[in-house]
Amino acid sequence: MLGIELCRRFYAEIVEPVMDTLSPVSYSATLIGPGSEVLGFDTEMSRDHDWGPRVYLFLHERDLALRETIRALLDQRVPPSFYGFPIDIKMTVITTVPNFIRGHLATDITRSLELVDWLTFPSQNLLEITRGEVFRDDDGQLSALRHTFAFYPRDIWLYLMASGWQRIGQEEHLMHRSGFVGDELGSAVIGSRVVRDIMNLCFLMEGQYAPYPKWFGTAFRRLKCSDQLLPCLLTAQTTADWRERELALNEAYSCLSQMHNGLGISENIPADASMFYDRPFKVMNGERVAGLIAGQIADSELQQLAQARLIGGIDQITDNTDFRKLGSWPDGDLARNALKTLFKPLRK
Repeated sequence: MLGIELCRRFYAEIVEPVMDTLSPVSYSATLIGPGSEVLGFDTEMSRDHDWGPRVYLFLHERDLALRETIRALLDQRVPPSFYGFPIDIKMTVITTVPNFIRGHLATDITRSLELVDWLTFPSQNLLEITRGEVFRDDDGQLSALRHTFAFYPRDIWLYLMASGWQRIGQEEHLMHRSGFVGDELGSAVIGSRVVRDIMNLCFLMEGQYAPYPKWFGTAFRRLKCSDQLLPCLLTAQTTADWRERELALNEAYSCLSQMHNGLGISENIPADASMFYDRPFKVMNGERVAGLIAGQIADSELQQLAQARLIGGIDQITDNTDFRKLGSWPDGDLARNALKTLFKPLRK
């Protein structure tokens, strides 16, 4: 049994009857947040920690005083196990939607988001809000939340894609240059970075949040473009010969260009890679593509940012796991606001 099905039954058979014993209370019940089961990627190995019957209960602020009563009732009524799995009632979280978002994204959901706020949210965190399953939503608060975070606003989407192409443009020729002087290891490392940037672009082009590294490749295989791209990306990733890597990446670039042109967000880009100046290798000229996309950004402040520094969002500027989790830091709001200053270079 997958974890999401186990939690669905746990809510229906254990939690909901307990909630029905209270005086009428509007609440939402769901499985969202961290956990492989939220994404539907859990396996038997996932069960060794932080896995089991659980649910998030979201109350309104006015009813939060019932939290201890609800927990006491659950303590009294839950059996030792559920469908053969032990129950740890502490895994069931009782909170409010604003408190959850404050601890997850270090932002106040009761206030309007700025565009640059989106650049501080890791895509994994956004995925954890929008995936999983809602079991009950009396007042529609979860539906509203998931609608808000369904996907990036258009200008942020354009900025992130432009930044992705910029990253490719800055490194695509370095992979060839390293291989040309006999540094196959260095070429392979750069090639791997380019492969990851291509995969991230694919998520963006298909309107999907990319998960964190453990499920990055698994989720990529579910994208529409994966059947066409997987063979060439695997070759680029595994070959020990830089010329084979070049051919494989050029094939991937051709697929990317078709996807980009299909979006209709800028003038069409060439379908094939071209020579890098007078050197004996081909590139896609990613920085030119980045400029074309950035030119379509409508928001004046974000357009200025794109012109000043096309660095992307938090996932594109850092690979540090702890830093990406700044939303859960005790001073996460301060850290996130400090990060926002990077995206406001022209503000006085």
